[in-house]
Amino acid sequence: MKKTILITGAAGFIGFHLAEALLRTGHTVVGVDSMTNYYDVALKRRRLALLRAHKRFIFKKLSVTQYAPLLALMKRENIGLVYHLAAQPGVRYSVTHPAAYADNYTGTLQVFEAARAAGVKRVIYASSSTVYGKRGKSGAFSETDRTDTPLSVYGATKVANEALAYAYASLYGMDMVGIRFFTVYGPFGRPDLGLFIFTKRIIEGKRVDLFNHGRTKRAFTHIHDVVRALVTLATAKGKGARTYNLAGAQSVSLTKLISLIETTAGKRAKIRLLPAVAGDMPETIGDTKKAARELGYRSKVGIEAGVKEFVGWYTKNESWLSRLEEPKA
Repeated sequence: MKKTILITGAAGFIGFHLAEALLRTGHTVVGVDSMTNYYDVALKRRRLALLRAHKRFIFKKLSVTQYAPLLALMKRENIGLVYHLAAQPGVRYSVTHPAAYADNYTGTLQVFEAARAAGVKRVIYASSSTVYGKRGKSGAFSETDRTDTPLSVYGATKVANEALAYAYASLYGMDMVGIRFFTVYGPFGRPDLGLFIFTKRIIEGKRVDLFNHGRTKRAFTHIHDVVRALVTLATAKGKGARTYNLAGAQSVSLTKLISLIETTAGKRAKIRLLPAVAGDMPETIGDTKKAARELGYRSKVGIEAGVKEFVGWYTKNESWLSRLEEPKA
């Protein structure tokens, strides 16, 4: 029997792609989003327009901090599963605007509590590779690593959410699954992230700023790989609180990323190298053996193919993408 599934942050990048995938498999999806303007809302409206083409998609503009209407919605739509993806994103923005991230915790608390009150047994929620923060060893991040030294306020909110999820699993017997995302990218991606910014500026002939002198490395993870794992979690076995890394197969430097964009776009980048900024982790690479073992996860889309796809998508939609307002980050 197909479930009615609630997705918070449904107009966001990952939420949009997940909703599309679940709708294609026959589920009814209830999407919630407060439509904040951290980046241009026009992009969120574009995603929503595509979701609204599906008959089994229901949308409610709502902040996850509003407990009463959230609970009423869950009960009215008989929600059987919750994906909690809504959050204020942005590592660098959290350094300069820490108070903007308070709702990442309070909103998560309201979602967890509404789910408990509505009788939802499983909540799958967004965490982040930023929980790993500062640590003394090198190599891939593992789910068993310590997460008590985050380098940003954003990362700290994700650590807090994981602790809250553990408490809900322990106290109320709920199945609380945290997904530690590693730099997810792809079509309709966030315009405050590197691939979008670099592609836009290279195509427009504008200067590209590379912090940490371009040496920063990320385990870029394609949205299609992420969504496959998230859909699997709708029916995967398991109980209690647990976390999974979803990461790309390799850690790629920003200079390598720029080179791939240049090759695909056929344009040279005008680069300015700058020092590292506070809050940024110098490298992320995730150990995904647990996700492979329990979810069948595998990073199938390589960075070369992924960048080529993204640049092609951007070029095809440049007429409206180029008009988006600059993100706040």
